[in-house]
Amino acid sequence: MRIDILTAFPGVFAGPFGESIVGRACRRDLVDVFVHDLRAFTTDRHKTVDDYAYGGSPGMVLKAEPIFTGVRHIRKQADASSRASQVERADRVDASSRNDRSRTVLLSARGRPFVQDTARTFAELDQLVLICGHYKGVDERVATGLGAEEYSVGDFVVTGGEIPAMMIADAVIRLLPGVLGEMASAVTDSHYEGLLGNAVYTRPEHYQEWRVPEVLLSGHHGRIERWERQDALKKTYQHRPDLLETVELTGEDLTYLRTLQQNENG
Repeated sequence: MRIDILTAFPGVFAGPFGESIVGRACRRDLVDVFVHDLRAFTTDRHKTVDDYAYGGSPGMVLKAEPIFTGVRHIRKQADASSRASQVERADRVDASSRNDRSRTVLLSARGRPFVQDTARTFAELDQLVLICGHYKGVDERVATGLGAEEYSVGDFVVTGGEIPAMMIADAVIRLLPGVLGEMASAVTDSHYEGLLGNAVYTRPEHYQEWRVPEVLLSGHHGRIERWERQDALKKTYQHRPDLLETVELTGEDLTYLRTLQQNENG
């Protein structure tokens, strides 16, 4: 997979993308991550990427021209790379279907929520282009003219789209084959199946007045799986009850949730 990030502040990505799981995935060629400097696609000597908003609104707006030029450059670069790969591997998807395997995303506070299902969808792509918004926002013609989908990582505002782009890239990369040593680790994460993750413990068994639950030390896989499921339900009920509305629950799950409600109500 190829991930391209277009940003006015490329230096922000140097540290995070060189560390931990993402860094190892890049070094093992499991994913190609390219960070493109938006200022490289400007035409004036000052390398201007923003301007005042029409209508007198306060704040600066990222200009459309360098973003259009940058994304077109990225797409051509990806096409050239794809054609080269097709020569080496006859089983590659042909160039005519590349658009079905590539998505362009604009990081925006007004975008639709980026959730785990979105990460899974993006992980199936050949290419993901992330455009980092900044300042007051991005010229509206970027979203309409480039077919960019707008996504947000939460109902809050940050200085720019750089950190959200890192979050999305990280969420997608860890789902790629071979990135995690054990894929079961991702499958049991919070949100993977709609629930929050259950509590986890490691050595020592006793720490101060707290102990690891006996069931986890029992070696009885059936009991352990049941405890993990119920603890995930409990954590979700306590912290994100809204998620339970969209999760497929078994009869045993519903019985356990009713017990939690009864205990809560006294």
